[in-house]
Amino acid sequence: MPSHRTGDYVGLSLQGKRRWHRHDQIGQIMTITIEEAKSWYEEADEVHSFEHVLRVRAMAERIGTAECADLEIIEAAAFLHDSRGASPSEGGQERKEHHITSAEFAGEVLAEKGWEPERIAAVQHCIRAHRYRHSGERPESLEAQCLFDADKLDVLGAVGAARTIAYAVLAGQPVLSEPSQQFLETGKKEPGEAHSSYHEYLFKLRKVKDQLFTDTGKAIAAERDAFLSEFYERLLAEYRGEC
Repeated sequence: MPSHRTGDYVGLSLQGKRRWHRHDQIGQIMTITIEEAKSWYEEADEVHSFEHVLRVRAMAERIGTAECADLEIIEAAAFLHDSRGASPSEGGQERKEHHITSAEFAGEVLAEKGWEPERIAAVQHCIRAHRYRHSGERPESLEAQCLFDADKLDVLGAVGAARTIAYAVLAGQPVLSEPSQQFLETGKKEPGEAHSSYHEYLFKLRKVKDQLFTDTGKAIAAERDAFLSEFYERLLAEYRGEC
């Protein structure tokens, strides 16, 4: 049986089904080009830039290949997952709901390209379910789990450290400040307490590896988490003048 990555076949795993189609049999179905996807992120901040999208796409495809997922669904979802709400001008509530508005936009884009409703819905599910801080839809399909894991892996490791520091700077917060005892015990800041990149590490990043779904994602997360933990231990020690 041909590999997912041959470029000649598409493997479909929706609803537990496994089928193979040659791309030339799909006919009028149009894929998303790099140039088209990049245009959706022209005003994105440095943390949610198109470079982030490309990293998520590459990692999601790596995980999807190992897990035998549908790479066409994964690629479309990766390109579109932050397509709305990634601009600094779309802060606040718009950013919090970007998974919803991005999924809606994905539906419009893919419908114009002639995608079948079932496959559009599959991409939209991936996008709606990719948020870490959530109160709604969770990733149920294998493709959604691959996207979720890839997106979260981008906050771990060396890239994760760089993105977290960049986000703190963009938000006008310090790279590092000592957290209060209250924050260490409860995760809630004292009045006036800054939310440095170290706060974000303690509050979110060190917990990410335990939230992933796929075996492939979990294995990659273990190594990246170890690096990030060592990085912040070293950063804190240097700030204290201990090394």
